[in-house]
Amino acid sequence: MHRTTTLALASMLLVLLARSPARAFEACRESPEARIWWSPENPSAGSPLRLMVVSEQTHEGTITVGTAGRAGQKLQTVRRGGPPFSFSAELPAPTAGEIRVALVSGNAVVSCHRISIAPRGRALAARARSQAPGAWPVTRAWNRSVENLYSAWIERLFDAPADAALGFPSLAPVVRDPTRNFLWGHLGLREDDPKNRAALPAVPDCADLPYYLRATFAWKMGLPFGLRDCNRGSSDHPPTCAALVTQDEPVAGNDPLDRFRKFLRLLANKVHSGSARTALDDDQTDFYPIKLARDVLRPGVIYADPYGHVMMIAKWVEQDGSKGGRLFAVDGQPDNSVGRKRFWEGTFLFASDVKSAGPGFKAFRPVEKSAENGSTVALANHALANDRRFAPFSPEQSSMSSDDFYARMAKLINPKGLDAQASYEETLNALVEQLETRLGSVDNGERFMREKGNPVVPMPVGAKIFETVGPWEDYATPSRDMRLLIALNVLARLPARVSAHPDLFVLGGRKPDELRAELDKLHQRRIHERKVEYRRSDGTPFPLTVADVYARRSALEMAYNPNDCAEVRWGAEPTTADYATCKRHAPAEQRSRMQEYRTWFHEARRPSR
Repeated sequence: MHRTTTLALASMLLVLLARSPARAFEACRESPEARIWWSPENPSAGSPLRLMVVSEQTHEGTITVGTAGRAGQKLQTVRRGGPPFSFSAELPAPTAGEIRVALVSGNAVVSCHRISIAPRGRALAARARSQAPGAWPVTRAWNRSVENLYSAWIERLFDAPADAALGFPSLAPVVRDPTRNFLWGHLGLREDDPKNRAALPAVPDCADLPYYLRATFAWKMGLPFGLRDCNRGSSDHPPTCAALVTQDEPVAGNDPLDRFRKFLRLLANKVHSGSARTALDDDQTDFYPIKLARDVLRPGVIYADPYGHVMMIAKWVEQDGSKGGRLFAVDGQPDNSVGRKRFWEGTFLFASDVKSAGPGFKAFRPVEKSAENGSTVALANHALANDRRFAPFSPEQSSMSSDDFYARMAKLINPKGLDAQASYEETLNALVEQLETRLGSVDNGERFMREKGNPVVPMPVGAKIFETVGPWEDYATPSRDMRLLIALNVLARLPARVSAHPDLFVLGGRKPDELRAELDKLHQRRIHERKVEYRRSDGTPFPLTVADVYARRSALEMAYNPNDCAEVRWGAEPTTADYATCKRHAPAEQRSRMQEYRTWFHEARRPSR
């Protein structure tokens, strides 16, 4: 059905329902624009029932639950997102029989759905336990409503107040928390139960994280899923990929949970940093580029930077008066930790002239069952340009300069413009967050060296320092340090940005150059006020102001080697007060090569592969 027709029908339904809410609740019709979802898939009496209503149009509402002949009881409802908007509630202990779940806005029943609750202990995960060939059976197709649920699921997984720091040692604490994971135990297999030794593993790294979540959602919801085995590209060409591997792949296993665990292992063996860096005009890929628009960049969309790092949109925070808006993403690290990052130039690296990558915001390429032979196929770019079920394909990022890209994103995040001083404070906060995240990375390396008796970690050759496996990947920080150096440059250049792009700021009657001078003074003051604190080799804390970090920029160009002590990792040199406790140094041969590679960090540009 055409989208305009669907919207018209939905509007008519709202009008009719608003006239008689009680009658509408008895009729209990689900609006196509406000889908009602529940988990677990087969609910039973006495066990918690999670409810979620997802809509692109409805901004406000409360979830109610009732039975035939009884008015709906209002449940405590949490609203998130927009678009899509989601409304979440929980029914702690439903009774057996039919319940009617509705989203009510004002006096109108926006949407209603009947759900059957089985007697206690009788619910069976029939679909999950069917012996279909492949990793799991497909019972649904991807469409607009399902994509909206996927976005809402991702946002809820990583929800937290905008000013809160959000990080986890791995993905496990996220997906095994029923207050975060709407689909916790959805199939009735104890698949997310931390007490179940056979529960799903949840330790994806940077490249695996989006795949892990998309595959898990597809498995739980009975959707098709596909991925490709890609190479890493070359210095003058992005990665290219082989044939599609899908849930139809034969996977041996004792039960549905075992088969999916093995599929996840297959996924981990095929996915790497090149999987998301594929060319923007390539159809044989797992991701495709999308339009830079507020209603397109939703939770679940990934961001692939030119150098291999992958992040996934998790939450938008709307601009509120003088308080700036924010766009948050989550990413995984080599040590399997997962953290939330805000969008800014120091984190989301963009360059459209890197021949070895197709960077930018991308969506998972939809897959569907072929009507001809039932095989799983992926949709091509031309088909996605006008398919209203999915984010529209758009090559626009391929022709953007980095300046144009960041200006466009600034307008999406703060469409009313942002006070220049508030913008500076936001950027400074983002830099400090980056420093605080690096504290954990260096501490992890120090812990590893202590526990292993200070071994010499082998150092890869050339550009492989950015892409390898083993202890170097886990504890060295070349990619993170390059991002830090870029971030320092971004903050320092912010005053000049007011002159270059005054349209992005609220000038308050001042001329751009006047405001630039004010920001220069603010910068010199604030970098001496903000600080972080790292632990030296003897365990004593040592404070560093942001101004100190600026003064150590040159030393930080060679501070990524875990064979060096923590003091050197934080830019200490023989002349600084914190150097005295340093007891460990990288081998001379490694330091010599680091000196050779130093120009990459000085210019803040990774080498070609």
